[in-house]
This record gives sequence, structure tokens and C-alpha cells, in this order.
Amino acid sequence: MSKRAFITGITGQDGSYLAELLLEKGYEVHGLVRRASTFTTGRINHLYRDPHSAGTRLFLHYGDLTDGQSLTNLILDLEPDEIYNLGAQSHVRVSFDQPVYTFHATGGGALNVLEAARQLNKRRTTKVYQASSSEMYGDVIETPQTEKTPFRPQSPYACAKVFAFHQTVNYRESYDLFAVNGILFNHESPRRGETFVTRKITRGATRIKLGLQDKLYMGNMEAKRDWGYAKDYVDAMWRMLQHHEPDDFVIATGETHTVQSFLDMVFRQLELDPAEHVAIDKRYFRPAEVNLLLGDAGKARDLLGWVPSTSLTELARLMVDHDLELAQQEAVVAGNR
Repeated sequence: MSKRAFITGITGQDGSYLAELLLEKGYEVHGLVRRASTFTTGRINHLYRDPHSAGTRLFLHYGDLTDGQSLTNLILDLEPDEIYNLGAQSHVRVSFDQPVYTFHATGGGALNVLEAARQLNKRRTTKVYQASSSEMYGDVIETPQTEKTPFRPQSPYACAKVFAFHQTVNYRESYDLFAVNGILFNHESPRRGETFVTRKITRGATRIKLGLQDKLYMGNMEAKRDWGYAKDYVDAMWRMLQHHEPDDFVIATGETHTVQSFLDMVFRQLELDPAEHVAIDKRYFRPAEVNLLLGDAGKARDLLGWVPSTSLTELARLMVDHDLELAQQEAVVAGNR
């Protein structure tokens, strides 16, 4: 009998890659989707169209992380073997504008998932993965950051994630729930939202290459991040729930690069000069900045056998190739008007 998994945030970058992985492993996959006036399933539509993807084992359910009772009812009805909580208001800059909503969706939502899992755990064993974030380290006091590095959050988003992290540990220790935190450092892909800095760069640069725009406006170019490939990182999520005991793990590449260096890499690949097309706009600066993130994933390597397999140069190429194709399609449409 196949395992059953429940994924919140299934229509996001990580959720779509995780759904692919679990379907490949023979899981029955259920996902939580917020009701909207437009379709938000673009990242997972191919799972229904591809006859080899076992789309008949993929099911979507309308709901919201902030609606605890409905979420509990759904999880008790589905009885999943594994729950992956990837849903959140996940944009750091936006969290400064919407701090209360960010807490309810990101922090309170995680607590709702844990409580639903606790109720189910009275009936049958279930396991919970909580998507924690390197943003929790904030104004870091040591480098690299490990599972033992203290958190010093610098945004409403990071504060909400710290709350969710500690609640996950509390439910593990107080209620004997198999619950883990994956402290994932920045992870990107062609499916990354276009408002996140790496995708903003690859999308903007490819549009500049084809003459669809002239300038790319950026914020803090000196911030340093540890960037990996989202497809590699969802494998680490799955491995955490297969481990013999629940624990918390840092997932990172162990390399750090500035936003400027990533931008330069992308512009080189497209044979463009950043000096001609990039301008700084203070609107894109955060009220409180996180200047350096660099993770040590040694524990995940030793206990889970996980190592990243995609370099930043390879990742940038994947994203550039994808966004160049999008820009070409856009250029065709513009030319036909």
C-alpha cells in the first residue's frame, strides 16, 4: 500500500518539486490550495498532463492555514503518513508591510498544522516536516550557521518562522510527535517567484537581452546568501521524515555569494554589461537587513546522506535558459500586436 502525503503550499516552488518527488516514489499526494479568483496551479499542472506522472494519485483540497478547525478536519479525514508544511507568507520584504498577516499565516499556520497532526497522532502515527528558514539567524553571531546557532530574527517573517520552529520542537518533546525542522538556506529554481531576488535578476536580464526592458532596479547588492537548487532541497525534506528519529537539520551548500556576484554571473551568461542596465532603488531595501547567511549542512550529510548536487553557476544557467524562453515568447506576442 502506497504512503499518503499532505503538502501545504503545494502550488509553490518547493511544493511542486516535492509533489514530483513523492509521486515518483509512489506516494498518494494531497495538497492544500487557497481559493482564488484565478488559477494558481501553474507549477503543478504538468503533473496532471503527463501520463507517466501518476496524476491520478494527486489530489488538491481548498483550504487555508489560518483556518485551524477546517485544517484539522481535513487532516483527520485524509490520515496522511507524512505532512509537509511548506505554506506561508514567505516574502521577507512583504512581511514588513503585512506583519500581522505574516504571523497568522506563517507562525499560526504552522501551529494549526501541528495541532491537527497531534489529533491525528492519537489515532495513527503521522510525521510532520516544518519548513524553517535561514532568515531565523538574522543578525548572525557566528559563521557558518549550524543547528546550534542562536536565532536573531530581523523581520516579521523571520520572527514568525522562529515561533513555528520552537512550536515544532515543543510538539515533538511534549506530545511525542515525529516533527522535524528543516532549516533551509536560500534555494532557487526556474519556478521561484518573480519577486524574489534571484528570479527577479534572471527574468529582468533576459528581458533586457531581447529589448523588452532597459533597466533592472535593485536593492542591497552586498547582501551575502547561501544559494542552492530547490529540487535538491526537497530531497532533504523527504530524507528527514525517513530518518529513524525526529531531529532538526540545516540544509545549505556551504558557499556564500553576494547579490552582486549572482547578478554579474547572470549578465555574463547573457553577454550583457550590468553597468548599462542596473540601477539602485532604495525602495527595495529592507528596514532591517540580514547581511550574511552561510550554512553548515554537515549534520544532514552525516545522518541523512544528503549533499547538494547543483552549483550556483549551473543553477543560474537553468534559470537563465528558462527565463530566456519566456522572454522569447513574450517578444513574439509583442511583435504580433
